[in-house]
Parts: sequence; structure tokens; C-alpha cells
Amino acid sequence: MTVPARVSQQNPRALTPLAESIARLQTGSEIRFGTPVPAQEWTICSDLLAEPSRFDLWRKDLAEWMVEQYGESDDRATAGYIMGWYLHQPGHLAGLLFHTARRVPTLKPSDMAFRINAEGRPHPDGIALMCDEFACLPDDPASNHPAATVVANEAALAAVLRARYAAHAAQFVASFGQVVRFGRRTLWAAATDMLEYGPWAAGRMFGDENAGVTDAAMILPEKLEPFVSASTLHFTEEGWKRKRNSCCFHYVLPNAEPCTACPRTCR
Repeated sequence: MTVPARVSQQNPRALTPLAESIARLQTGSEIRFGTPVPAQEWTICSDLLAEPSRFDLWRKDLAEWMVEQYGESDDRATAGYIMGWYLHQPGHLAGLLFHTARRVPTLKPSDMAFRINAEGRPHPDGIALMCDEFACLPDDPASNHPAATVVANEAALAAVLRARYAAHAAQFVASFGQVVRFGRRTLWAAATDMLEYGPWAAGRMFGDENAGVTDAAMILPEKLEPFVSASTLHFTEEGWKRKRNSCCFHYVLPNAEPCTACPRTCR
């Protein structure tokens, strides 16, 4: 079951094209356009990346939750969880807007914020986009908007998404890499997974998984630096599956079941 994404209550005629696109989304988490209020509940991505030590505070909160749930925590698991949670934010937002509107926001860390759940597991439960600039196709009804950058076709738009996501992910890799023992290959493997997952999940969410798979293949048509693989989505008797490149290390927690397609435990 999905619930409507909650956005700032504004006059629909006054909404920018990206705000209109976000207002049409129906997801299980909150997605906002504009500066989030109250500000103290939200973390601007660029602020977090500028102070890597803040990741340690986040991991401490997560470790306390893991102890409550599993009896103990593990440094690999706290790092793996937060690696995936953070990269999911730009990947999810980009995948949703690409799939539903063929629009790509800037994805700059200074243009995005997220909110961490204050009760229970400290995972992100809301995304905010704070810039109205976007790339689109020539037939987009808002292609003449001052905030629009028009590209020639869908392949070019997918390339814009890939480049903007890579720029954000590179800042995360540089920042998070200072406070964890993961190497660059591990961090970019997670970035690759979340770039692929975003459009695939959007397709499933909006009733056309095949289209989401097609979008993922368009965004990751081959192994393109700095990503570690092309899209790995493939059809099986059980439906669409993928070969994950990264691990969240959930399996190391006591009595924890490995994730589906865990690259460390699945053949």
C-alpha cells in the first residue's frame, strides 16, 4: 500500500515544474520540494559531508538500535547500513523523477536534505529537494521554463542523471571514506547498486516493473567509471532479479537472516 507523498501546501499554479512532479508522486516515504520545516529535523547533505564525524554520531545511534534488536552491534554493519541509506537518497529521488516525469534534478548535496527517523531504527524517512533546476526532453511541457536544461533524447537524459548522481556519490565516498574501513571499490559498489535500484524500484512502485528495468539499463548500459558494473537486472522464473555489488553486512548480526541476493552469502 502506498500513501501520497507530502509536499508543502502551495497554490498549484505557483508550483515549479519539479514541485509539480513531486506532488504527483505516491510513495511510502515523505518527499518534499523546498526548504524543509522545521529545519532542525532535517540534515542538508552538504552539511553532513562537510563534517564526516557526524557519520560517527549517526552510527552510534544505529549501534544502540542494533543492540536492542540483536543483542550486539557490529562496526561493519553500522557502516554498511548507513552507506546504503545515504546513497539511496539521491538514487531514489533521481529514479522516481526520471521514471515518472523524465526529469532530472541537480542532485547536488547542497540541494538535498533528508530526515532521520527519530523513533526506533534511525533510518532516513524523508527527502527534500531544494532547487528547481532540472534537465528534461524537448517535448517536456516545461521545456521553456527558466530552470530547464533541454537535452536531445532519453539516452542523453540518462547520461545527465548518471553524471549528476556520480558527482554527489563522489563527495560521499570522499567524506564517508574518512571514517570507515571500507575501500573505494566497496563504496562505489554501493553507489552502483543504488543507482540501479532507484529506477527499478520506481517501476515497481508505479506498476510497470519492466519499464523500470529498461530505465536502469539506460542509466547503466555498461560498466562506466566510476561505477563498478552495468545494470545486472535479469529475468528469472521468479521475476526480475539483480546481482548486488555491495553488502550491508546485516548477515553478521546475531540471528540475522541474510538479505536477498546478499553477495557474501548467496551463490
